[in-house]
Amino acid sequence: MSEPAAITQQTFYATAPAAVQALFDLGKAVDASGLDKGLTELIKLRVSQLNGCAYCTQLHLETGRKLGLEAAKLDLVAVWPEVALFSRREKAALAWAEACTRLPPDAATDRAYAGLRAEFSEKEAVFLTAAIANINAWNRIAAPLHYPPAL
Repeated sequence: MSEPAAITQQTFYATAPAAVQALFDLGKAVDASGLDKGLTELIKLRVSQLNGCAYCTQLHLETGRKLGLEAAKLDLVAVWPEVALFSRREKAALAWAEACTRLPPDAATDRAYAGLRAEFSEKEAVFLTAAIANINAWNRIAAPLHYPPAL
């Protein structure tokens, strides 16, 4: 059985322009919220890793590099609980990103939300959750359509 052909990003954009615009609009709302762009790139990278989306993982690694994120953080975000490199705020955001992405019955618990709120305002928590939902949506488009990473 041969591997399915990749559907390019351009094909998706041309076929579903309203869906693409909605996803871009959500991203713009998150960017306009005042959340640190480096922080949102870290969560986008981690969620893309969890979802096994090669295209989005590579995209957010490149964006993180362009933003000047520490190479060690980009390298170790997959094992963030194991290293002291990440701030309390970053750890709270990454824990929330994992809870919102994995979604087993006990994922987004009151304890996880309390950990988030210890580091983020209500507005920040809302927009961080929107950023996580948005990258999950992109991953669930790019991974099954086999977007190839731009190597």
